[in-house]
Amino acid sequence: MNLRHIEIFHAVYVNGSVTAAARALNVSQPSVSKMLRHAETLLGFQLFQRTNGGGLVPTHDAHTLFSEVSEIQDRVHALREAARNLRRGVDGMLRVSALPSLALDTIPTAVSLFLKSHENVRFDLQTVHHDDLLRKLYERETDVAIAYQVPPAAPIANRWLGEGELVAFYREEDMPDAPPSLELERLRGRKFISLAASGPTGQLFTQELQRLEIELDEVVSARTFYIASALVRQGVGMTVVDSFTAQACMAPGLSMRPLRPRLAFDIHAMFLINRPPGALANDFLKTLARVLDAP
Repeated sequence: MNLRHIEIFHAVYVNGSVTAAARALNVSQPSVSKMLRHAETLLGFQLFQRTNGGGLVPTHDAHTLFSEVSEIQDRVHALREAARNLRRGVDGMLRVSALPSLALDTIPTAVSLFLKSHENVRFDLQTVHHDDLLRKLYERETDVAIAYQVPPAAPIANRWLGEGELVAFYREEDMPDAPPSLELERLRGRKFISLAASGPTGQLFTQELQRLEIELDEVVSARTFYIASALVRQGVGMTVVDSFTAQACMAPGLSMRPLRPRLAFDIHAMFLINRPPGALANDFLKTLARVLDAP
């Protein structure tokens, strides 16, 4: 017997007739009769005896079989409910890791928007640095990691979500005449908070300095964009960080300017090849992509 046979037998047993079973399953009466006869042929014994009133009475063998079938039907029903809940986002768990710069504001904004239409979803949110990204995925600590650079030659899949850019972040009193966009030459001779060791975006900035043959007056080297931004707020100097960190750390007296030429980078969702995002995670990634694309 396959699952369809089991479903038909269960419906007829519970409802007492082919007509009532067909109504419960929302199918035609002939199809129920045909599947029931096919099930009896496969089993090699009769499941029901027809009464004078047109009803069906289970045989002794049918009673014996029903206890097993009922358990299977319960499991199938539970599976269908689980699939339906996943589609609707009911009681789902999303485990998402993101770079600290994205976790300051962008990820919380996306989560807030997502929960408005998926109120029963639970999130397990973590911050992850590029060096720990693969470990988090391999050890199943997270399902999806959001970062700027896909590790080269790593056996993981990825999906492009959007892009960000590097910006100058500074106190307005330190550069009151700043133009709408800033050439890196304007940073020469100013106290600068370096992020050379802060991952792919730090490397992107360092390579641009080398290309332009510019040396900056580095007074502090910070490992994270958040620390660099906090140092700017304290008047230590100015820095270049990603636009997401700058926006999240913005406060009265602080300002940011895009660089000229523009230094942009891609943002990816990364996951194991054999564990692609499910329907719920895909919906969240679409929401995150919209947040990243917002002006």
